[in-house]
Amino acid sequence: MEIVFEDGIYYLPGTVQFTGQDSKDYPATVTLRARHEGKAVISGGQQIRLDWKQEAGNIYVASVPAGMDIDQLYVAGLRQPMARFPNAQPGKQRNVYDTWVLDHQAQPNPEMDPLQPERIALWKNPEGGYVHAMHTALWGDMHWEIKGKNEDGTLQLEGGWQNNRPSGMHSLYRFVENIKEELDVPGEWYYDRSESKLYYMPLPEIDLDEAKVEIVRLKHLIEFNGTKENPVRGIHLQGLTFKHTARTFMENKEQLLRSDWTMYRGGAIVFNGAEECSVENCEFDHLGGNTIFVNNYNRYLTVRGCYIHHSGANGIVFVGDPDMVRSPLFRYGNQNYETMDMTPGPLGDNYPQDCWVDDCLITMTGRDEKQTAPVQISMSQRIRVSHCSIYDVPRAGININEGTFGGHVIEFCDVFNTVLETGDHGSFNSWGRDRFWTPDVVTISDQVALHPDMQYWDVLEPNVLRYNRWRCDHGWDVDLDDGSSFYRIYCNLLLNGGLKMREGYDRVATNNIILNNSLHPHVWVRNSDDVFKHNIVFTAYQPAVMNSALGESDRWGKELDYNLFATGQEIYCCHLAGKRFLRLLLSNSF
Repeated sequence: MEIVFEDGIYYLPGTVQFTGQDSKDYPATVTLRARHEGKAVISGGQQIRLDWKQEAGNIYVASVPAGMDIDQLYVAGLRQPMARFPNAQPGKQRNVYDTWVLDHQAQPNPEMDPLQPERIALWKNPEGGYVHAMHTALWGDMHWEIKGKNEDGTLQLEGGWQNNRPSGMHSLYRFVENIKEELDVPGEWYYDRSESKLYYMPLPEIDLDEAKVEIVRLKHLIEFNGTKENPVRGIHLQGLTFKHTARTFMENKEQLLRSDWTMYRGGAIVFNGAEECSVENCEFDHLGGNTIFVNNYNRYLTVRGCYIHHSGANGIVFVGDPDMVRSPLFRYGNQNYETMDMTPGPLGDNYPQDCWVDDCLITMTGRDEKQTAPVQISMSQRIRVSHCSIYDVPRAGININEGTFGGHVIEFCDVFNTVLETGDHGSFNSWGRDRFWTPDVVTISDQVALHPDMQYWDVLEPNVLRYNRWRCDHGWDVDLDDGSSFYRIYCNLLLNGGLKMREGYDRVATNNIILNNSLHPHVWVRNSDDVFKHNIVFTAYQPAVMNSALGESDRWGKELDYNLFATGQEIYCCHLAGKRFLRLLLSNSF
């Protein structure tokens, strides 16, 4: 059966929900498609007609129905920024919150600081505003809602939970929004919910008497709500455009397994208990939160040929149920090996498995939340990402949150202009803080020596990176961080940041070309079985903390050999015949 949408915009009164009952005739399928691709718009917004009155200067005000929530405002089809300080200064390389050029050595600037007492004193009633700030180490960002002022003039704030390794606010990269007194440049707006009034300073080209005004209401547009026993099956979305969902940064609270991430389990499209469903040739335009969220039990889903851009949070997210993980830990820190469950594998199957992201273009995600990625994978198995172009994003292009449960394949992707607003990350990033891992490399090595297969208890199948092109601007092209294990990395082109392998096991990297950089071995464990051979690299290896308490002879992996070094005008093909030559390369004296 087909349901065909004619050209036009469809404002949803509420979230559309499919259940297992809608698949009662499976294997017969249902396809919801646009008659003309991209011309049928599914919106979580609402058009409103307002009677604008001019106030002081160029500020206009209009009354809106009492109790209305307004998260975003569109005028004449363009998303308008909330009143803020510092103001946005969009332009070349002003990538951090659209105001600053990223500088890892940047110093505080009192003139740009929204939390100076003199600035706060200007605000009569900041309640309902927001403070957004980068992490002090630039590991993403955090957000607070302003609840009022304290007697000493400081702000009452609620929030800051949006990073799983939290910090204070960055001393420079922070701003406030939805503050009436900061309504000072064309395009900005402010909503006073207590008085049900909308204030707006129009752009010069906007005629308020004629311009269409839209607000954003819904967080989710379409949900697939089935179960393993009664899944939603055979429902397909084709050629539709999805717009206007509310931001969810204040609901991004759930800790993921010992990574730096928290998560909001929702998005414009949510799959929960679905099988053999797809989203094809759809556009996702300026959504406030996650774009597509694949939650817990789902099988054989396909996202193909989609254009995802200007999302507030993540692009396509796969996250399973932490109750399926044995001895789960949620914050960075030490493992308790005495109480740890030592049974291999998961406790059940309530997680995404055998899903495919193919031929998608994903760009400008993370507009409101920075610890995000165009493709994020956690507590899932056998997710395939192929033939995707991913670029212009604040952090990783593709992130694998932890080893559970492995088997992912990333292939034929072009991932570049990444880590533009953050640091210490990669175009591809992974953590492997699974059961075997603890922050001390000697303890890890001793525990794996006692239980020789424990590094495979959570990652059941190898993760494969092949035939991709990677480029990172403030980190590594491929960053295998903290315990990332059981990887096969071959036939990739790395353009800028090199390949980092931090402590982990059984990583095999062969037949890669690493331009302008090299291998970064970091804190390798004893008898890691790592292999790095038959690669072309352009600089000496760049080790870090490799002179640990582990013995000299057993911390360099299984094979580090047969690589071609191109340096200056000469090319060296090295077969490592002795440790003296190895030490020469590692000391950057080659």
